[in-house]
Amino acid sequence: MTSRPNRRGMDSVAINNSADAGRTGTGSVQYQLRQYAESTLGKASLHEAVLLPEGESLDEWIACHIVDFYNHVNMLFMSVSHHCTDETCPKMCAGESYVYFWRDGVTYKEPTPVPANKYVRLLMKWIDSQLDDTRLFPVDLGQPFPANFRPEIASQILKRMLRVYAHLYWHHYPQICQVGLATMLNTSFTHFTLFVTKYKLVSDTELQAVKDVIKILA
Repeated sequence: MTSRPNRRGMDSVAINNSADAGRTGTGSVQYQLRQYAESTLGKASLHEAVLLPEGESLDEWIACHIVDFYNHVNMLFMSVSHHCTDETCPKMCAGESYVYFWRDGVTYKEPTPVPANKYVRLLMKWIDSQLDDTRLFPVDLGQPFPANFRPEIASQILKRMLRVYAHLYWHHYPQICQVGLATMLNTSFTHFTLFVTKYKLVSDTELQAVKDVIKILA
């Protein structure tokens, strides 16, 4: 059976997160991000970039964007993760008004408060397992996406990704600026919000935590 092109192919950027990798050398997260940013900035308008290409499957379009946003969020968070500790960020939040609990239905059966860095680690591991599940993200051409892909699977993943963006803006934006990645964050987040609002994948209630950022970047 013919397979779809690997969604994690050329656009997927592996992160060297070992203790031996320097923060400024060619193996560092910052270097990888800058290289990625240089290759993405300056492309067609982000408003045009979210439009479904003619003849393409919307589910496949959403799946490919989930992989891209997963890479962006993962790399951006890793670039400042040493500032996000149990002491500095004892809870996953966006300011004081928005606090997020973790639940995966397996290890964490009920909503559980965890430090922000642990929330993000659990989230990235959870998303990774979702992406690797061919029942949720089929790889064979002709194999349909599940009926609940958009309203449940994709929406849940993107809603939780939004929380990482929100935490970065509320609690780590100065550090993002210090490592020279503010443009990358702003471009990635603008792309993300345009995409999820275009296809109604994240509720307005969830977007309230970053409404001011959205207005500034509009």
